[in-house]
Amino acid sequence: MLAKKKRFVAWMGALMAGSALAGGAVADELKVHLNQVALERDGPKVAVVEYSGPALALKDGAPGAFTVLKDGAPGLTGALTPLPAFGEWGAGKQYYQADFSGVETEGTYQLKVAIGGDTATSAPVKVIDDALFVTTASALVRYFKLSRHTKPADHQIRVYGTKRVVDVWGGWKDAGGDNGKYLSHLSYANFFNPQQTSFTAWSLAKAHDMAPERFRKAGLEQQLIEEALWGADYLHRLLSPEGYFYMTVFDRWATPGAERVVTGYVGVEGVYTKDYQAAAREGGAVAVAALARAARLSKASGVKGVFSDEQYEADAERAFAHLQANNRRYVDDGHENIIDDYTLLLAATELFRSTGRPTYLDAARRRAKALEGRLTPEGWFRSDDGDRPFYHGADAGFPVLALGEYLDIEPDAARAASARAVIAKSLAAQLALNAKVANPYDYPRQTFRMSKAGKPVGGRQEGFFMPHVNETGYWWQGESARLASLSYAAVIGGRATDPRAGGTFGVAPDLATFAQANIDWTLGRNPYDLSLLYGFGAKNPPHADSAGDMVVGGISNGITGAPDSDSGRGIAFAAGPDEQNWRWIEQWIPHTSWMLLAATAMTQPAGAAPAN
Repeated sequence: MLAKKKRFVAWMGALMAGSALAGGAVADELKVHLNQVALERDGPKVAVVEYSGPALALKDGAPGAFTVLKDGAPGLTGALTPLPAFGEWGAGKQYYQADFSGVETEGTYQLKVAIGGDTATSAPVKVIDDALFVTTASALVRYFKLSRHTKPADHQIRVYGTKRVVDVWGGWKDAGGDNGKYLSHLSYANFFNPQQTSFTAWSLAKAHDMAPERFRKAGLEQQLIEEALWGADYLHRLLSPEGYFYMTVFDRWATPGAERVVTGYVGVEGVYTKDYQAAAREGGAVAVAALARAARLSKASGVKGVFSDEQYEADAERAFAHLQANNRRYVDDGHENIIDDYTLLLAATELFRSTGRPTYLDAARRRAKALEGRLTPEGWFRSDDGDRPFYHGADAGFPVLALGEYLDIEPDAARAASARAVIAKSLAAQLALNAKVANPYDYPRQTFRMSKAGKPVGGRQEGFFMPHVNETGYWWQGESARLASLSYAAVIGGRATDPRAGGTFGVAPDLATFAQANIDWTLGRNPYDLSLLYGFGAKNPPHADSAGDMVVGGISNGITGAPDSDSGRGIAFAAGPDEQNWRWIEQWIPHTSWMLLAATAMTQPAGAAPAN
């Protein structure tokens, strides 16, 4: 990410002076936006039709029609459904929906749409059972092996501000243009910590445990386990003698002359700090969870990493005890927030599964109670002890994930019912927020508050994309991980609170539609007709120097609000200049981690509970 060495302020100045801005999709008069990769045979299948031609005198109230083509031959037909007027992403457009969920025969399909004298045909899409998993799982798993960091120099890395030299070899490079390795970053901003390397290790092991027979049938089980243990081995190396994990291995995004060190960093300039001890929200708690789960996976499968399953479990217990005693000392502002709650809930849950010790159940209960206490009457979570809303560019579904895992270990009926109520209310609030305004793509909207120079700017707002004025001072990008995290939350949360045997994904129809809509956006049903999953679909993101390598199975950051909008209004993709295009094009490991979880969850038999 060489872009991050550029001053954000300078870029914004150039932009406002007249540099190119992608304020909306440049399109023909009629376009059909459709998932270009795979749709579930018995699931929702919806295309979004965008029309920018002259207004039509509608005959018999019918705005137009669609025909489903199977291998080029016409089949099912239907009328387009007009959608509410929507102008936030460009004026002068009319939107329609083409719902062809009635197609339940496997095959390759396209949609041909006609409005007035105009016609357009979509990219092709496969319709099959277990669509997302069958089509993408092999590439998603292989992406991580292709992203391994194996440079020998990491066997001897200095800890910033000390003479200590440590072995932090292994792990995965964080992104296409970034050879750094992060348990988390943006820690100085306190509310934006994404779970990165440790979450990848956990998600690989969790995916296996949800559906081992599916991975076995696909010939992926051994590869998946080995990759999870590759991550666990790296986490062992990151664990310091004192009991904390080193947070970041960083070289200022390959700045010439910058030393590669264990460190923390601040801001767009990547200023090194001595805050390299990973707090819970800085990846430490999920590292505990990953090691505990990897220990069980290694023991059960007989597959060994460099270190033993006993070592992984011992590491997890030692690190958890250290976090319990020191977390408030390690967080940058001295106050725990919602990210500490949901990551420590996951860590305690995994340790209880591994050991059965009541102390871990007690710790999980405390964090579940704290997380439940952050839910507002309206259904959104507070980030802090005040009124800052929780919103997240990568991990929006994590509170539901953590509570869903906790439900698996909670024997007390009243506590379990309380956790289920929180899951149900938060998911219902998300669906209501999506439906509150015209929203042709059913994009997951968010509640947020802007911040500048450490102080709130304005009041609480609602919108589609991440606000660009926030506590980080520079960081905003596409939200592919956020979308996949919400799909996963909808599936596992729906099964936990209102399971529907025989229903798509085993959940209520509105949650199934929402889960599919988020995946559809990433796989091509978006205004730019881009499949953000590289190597799949009719059109992938272009190359950008700032985005680095593109790997099959990797997922680009994605679409954002317009760059000159403080609150992230409007829409843009690859608005330039090149040194800023990492925001849209660069691949990042959390995107594929969350997508693998979503793909695996969506394969489970209808009504099944997630495996522990």
